[in-house]
Amino acid sequence: MLLLGGLGLPELIAIIVVVLLFFGARRIPELMKSMGKGVRSFKEGVKGLDSEMDEESLSGKDSSGKDAAGKGDLSAGSQKK
Repeated sequence: MLLLGGLGLPELIAIIVVVLLFFGARRIPELMKSMGKGVRSFKEGVKGLDSEMDEESLSGKDSSGKDAAGKGDLSAGSQKK
């Protein structure tokens, strides 16, 4: 049975045994909890960037406040009459 691109069951068992010996059975739940928080934080950050990019594309502005063509600021105070 091949898993994860060439890692089979014997290799996974060996990795688990090494992790148990290195960290100990008591620390593994703490490590998993920390990893879960890190992954959750990363996903929230990516989601925030995606929503910012969507808002900018809908408004036609880039992050510098210029329109998509780069012709200047689109705020009401800078438009010429």
